[in-house]
Amino acid sequence: MSATLLAARQPRAVPGLQAKGGTVIAGGTLAVAGLNYGDSIGNPLIIVDGLGLDRIEVKGKKVTLGALVTMASIARDRRLKFLHPVANSIGGPAVRAMATIGGNLFAPAPYGDMAVALLALDAEVALHDGKAARKLPLETFLAQRKKLVRAFVTGVSFALPDAKDFRYTKIVRRKPVSASVVTIATFTPRKAGKIKSARIALGAMAPHAVRARKAELALEGKALDKTSIEAAAKAVAEGTAPADDAYATAWYRREIAPVHLKRLLGEAA
Repeated sequence: MSATLLAARQPRAVPGLQAKGGTVIAGGTLAVAGLNYGDSIGNPLIIVDGLGLDRIEVKGKKVTLGALVTMASIARDRRLKFLHPVANSIGGPAVRAMATIGGNLFAPAPYGDMAVALLALDAEVALHDGKAARKLPLETFLAQRKKLVRAFVTGVSFALPDAKDFRYTKIVRRKPVSASVVTIATFTPRKAGKIKSARIALGAMAPHAVRARKAELALEGKALDKTSIEAAAKAVAEGTAPADDAYATAWYRREIAPVHLKRLLGEAA
């Protein structure tokens, strides 16, 4: 098994190399797995680790993560303590040392746990299509990612949350390195005791991370109490499309998502 290795010198060069049949490789947790299974044999591998996209910036209330920032880097950064449980829930130490932010955005369910957290944080994705840079809301990016074959992810950005407003949990069959049965991230900021702009994101409940819109609506403008939490839990699985796989059935995922959302919101309350 062999592949041609190409080194990209700048972000705008990557889409052109992709158009020629190249496969982008940063950490390699997705691309190398595909190569090992024969999915990418014969395609050149585009190495992008020299583009300077491995920086973490926190300026005021804005966080910017380069596409090549690894889960291990996030877990070490004290400014990102609220994301430590997310990063540490992804694989073992070897995987976290390789897995990148950019790659996680393309991970299919039941993987892609960091994308779930970033969706709850209303993150924005920075892209380069070879001609110009642009940004997309993460929710839009996830819905369109299969169509964005000519665009290269350069990073993500989001507003730094108050620690009390953000919660995350990952339900697994086997710790510490199993894929997700269900992943949930919540953002429940409050003003005068009422929830404003609630966001609930789910992993392994669709082909990619999705918002639980009905559950968010059940919380909006309410106090975070037993009544609103019950209403959100009842609605959390509405509109989802989980799959049966080696980790859980779609039925089981729908059954346990409300239970774990109630626990997570109870902690926030």
